[in-house]
Amino acid sequence: MHEPSFPSGAPGATNIAEYSVSEISGAIRSTLEGTFGRIRVRGEITEFKRYSSGHLYFSLKDEKGKLSSVVWRGSVSRLGLKPENGVEVIATGKISSYGERSSYQMVIDRLEYAGEGALLARIEKLRLRLAQEGVFDAERKQRIPFLPRVIGVVTSAQGAVLHDIRTTVARRFPRDLLVWPVPVQGEGAAERIAEAVAGFDRIDGRTGIARPDVLIVARGGGSLEDLMAFNDESVLRAVAACTIPVISAVGHETDTTLIDFVSDRRAPTPTAAAEMAVPVRAELEADLAHRMARLSNGLGRVLQLGRARLGRAAAGLPDLPSLLETARIRLDDRGYRLDMALPALLERRRARLQAACDRLPTPGTIIALKRSGLTLASAALARGGPQYLRDRRGRVTALRPSAPALLALLRERRARVQGEGGRLESLSPRAVLERGYVLVQDRAGHPLTLAAEVKAGAQVIMTFADGNVAARVERAAHSEQGRLDL
Repeated sequence: MHEPSFPSGAPGATNIAEYSVSEISGAIRSTLEGTFGRIRVRGEITEFKRYSSGHLYFSLKDEKGKLSSVVWRGSVSRLGLKPENGVEVIATGKISSYGERSSYQMVIDRLEYAGEGALLARIEKLRLRLAQEGVFDAERKQRIPFLPRVIGVVTSAQGAVLHDIRTTVARRFPRDLLVWPVPVQGEGAAERIAEAVAGFDRIDGRTGIARPDVLIVARGGGSLEDLMAFNDESVLRAVAACTIPVISAVGHETDTTLIDFVSDRRAPTPTAAAEMAVPVRAELEADLAHRMARLSNGLGRVLQLGRARLGRAAAGLPDLPSLLETARIRLDDRGYRLDMALPALLERRRARLQAACDRLPTPGTIIALKRSGLTLASAALARGGPQYLRDRRGRVTALRPSAPALLALLRERRARVQGEGGRLESLSPRAVLERGYVLVQDRAGHPLTLAAEVKAGAQVIMTFADGNVAARVERAAHSEQGRLDL
């Protein structure tokens, strides 16, 4: 570094060196970069900000200090994990200073989680929170279809995972595969995986792309840091919200991630996931053949049993031809007997009628008897008639009263008859009619006493003292007077 010199004896001369601001800033920057070079710093991320330029700014802190840090846009995709506040990491980079603000910062190009203990604690915290929300409940898990038409696969386009799934499906039961390639680790992997799951769920089959019947989310084995994308909350919520059944196959059989809890089925390996998705075609064909054989044998036994039962039933039935022959003989016998009995019945009835007729007297005999009796009665009347009249006349003369008494009796009886006749005359309807009243009757001869009983257009018969008159009602007025217009 250049050290400025001052002429001796000049005013204010001193032995203390003098520097410019830029010289001090440059010296500090050179000292920092030369002393520390490339370093690894352990701390907790705080004050995280992502600017529109793509750069990331945050601080690393511990119990006694804080270190400003920056990740330039070109290094974001190579970080290895997604920075979040509260995550303890080990940052790799270098120390640099910013002279315009007299500050220093760490330029980071890689981040790692600070040990498995911190990762497991973070995963456990997220697991407990999602479990309380019911994201892992068995009731919400869907049934894997028996034979899907289309299988969606979310995995990396490179590697053996996709190859294993394809060969397994082709070997067991060839089905259509719809692959959505995504990065399975590093910065942005979780967002891409969540976007792929949600994208498959948005397919409705109307755009020419078939909607998958089941999804397989898979990747190969790796360290806990490599599998952290499948412990990301965005991925877990995308799988929980997916209406397509999801099979998770992340890592090896001993690896466990949170996506295994939220998926509808968990497979230990990608190959096992493909085996869960489709059955073995040969086994299905063999099972169908076995079932067909059992069905044929069972149907044969049913038919054989039915024939045996029919034979026993037929053996228990009577001889129908002999029954018909017996019935025919009985019918012929009844017909012959009927033909013989009907003439005999008629002959007997005719004989009984003739015997009754023979016992009756002839009309001439009856007339002769009646005429003889009438002659005898006339002769007796001729002999005793005059004497009988004299006897009856004598009896009447003996009972005849005197003339004055008879006249008085007649007058009394006449007065009584006249009184009763007067009373009858006063009660006679005709006497009422003679005082100007009229009897109104319907066509059937029933008296009509109320105007409400008469309808317009009805025919009535009006009886006066000297005769009857027929009339038609033109209007029926339902007034209090009951007036009728005839």
